[in-house]
Amino acid sequence: MPKRKSRPVLHAATVMALLAGSAYFTYELRKDEQAKVPAVQSVTDGLQNSGGGATGKESWERLNNPARSVLRDGKGAVIATFTDGARSATLKGPSRTFAEPVNTSSRVVTDDWVRLMPEPWIKGAEKEQWFKDWFKEASGSEEDDIFAFAFQYVEGAPIKKDSEGIPYAGDAVFGPFKEDGVDRLEQNDFYDYLGISYTFRSGTTLVPRKERYRALDCSGYMRMVWGYRARFPLMADNASGDGLPRSADGMARSKTGVDIIKLQGPSPWYTRPKNIDVLQPGDLLFFKMDHRTANHLDHVALYLGLDTEGHRVFISSRKEQNGPTMGDAGGVSRIDGNGFYAGLFRSAKRL
Repeated sequence: MPKRKSRPVLHAATVMALLAGSAYFTYELRKDEQAKVPAVQSVTDGLQNSGGGATGKESWERLNNPARSVLRDGKGAVIATFTDGARSATLKGPSRTFAEPVNTSSRVVTDDWVRLMPEPWIKGAEKEQWFKDWFKEASGSEEDDIFAFAFQYVEGAPIKKDSEGIPYAGDAVFGPFKEDGVDRLEQNDFYDYLGISYTFRSGTTLVPRKERYRALDCSGYMRMVWGYRARFPLMADNASGDGLPRSADGMARSKTGVDIIKLQGPSPWYTRPKNIDVLQPGDLLFFKMDHRTANHLDHVALYLGLDTEGHRVFISSRKEQNGPTMGDAGGVSRIDGNGFYAGLFRSAKRL
């Protein structure tokens, strides 16, 4: 597979409102879709499917592990999930197909849409006006969600520019080569990709490095998708302010969000979770992959759910593929079975 090439450096500019645009992925909303691809395979745990008989009208139910509220339709099917302490919500909507044929044959056909609420969920929030207003707008919406944002940075993704002419989406690389010409530089954040200086809520301003233009490492990719695009608060580093920290380890150990699968076992390698059924699309996945990082978790990914072969898959930015991918180089993007990434998976968080 040929390596991706870097693009020329763009001069810094102020951050402006992002233009709306269609996502880069194979995106189908056709009446005959179910005749062409396997049925939608939503990732839900046993508790979600165990209750909520047909009532003829929508109903709310409280579930545990993690504590959450689910909204069921009149037939008892879950149409939305809201986890206590998390701002991300998973809503049912039109079926979509996410594919990256240049790197993998894996496809994800899903009716899950992952969106951010204006406030963290708490028990009874369905009665609050802020939620009613948000849900009225979000339910059934086909505006770009977290998954749509994520696929706007894979190989071959078209460039999208804001009103200042700054490309805010398009094929991203992981990072430039180190002097050895083999390994790649890490610590490539969203402002490096954009080529702009960025002032965080803490007041810290960070300046992009020209050689890292259009580059996103694994955590920088998540910060681009969740922070710059979806507007989840971002920290300038792992210590100051509030929001999503800078590194994979910082994210995994942060109080931000909800720990869905907690880190267990002795450091520095910890242990693989025994049960991953609790995961839902949109969760952040954390991996321990490198002995050089001591007890730090050193990779983060976005969980997509089940692919059309029934495997639990994710998308992340990786050195081997030089950028965001759900492809196979360096290890198949699965956390089930006994593959490379499955064996190194350690914990998960819901923002």
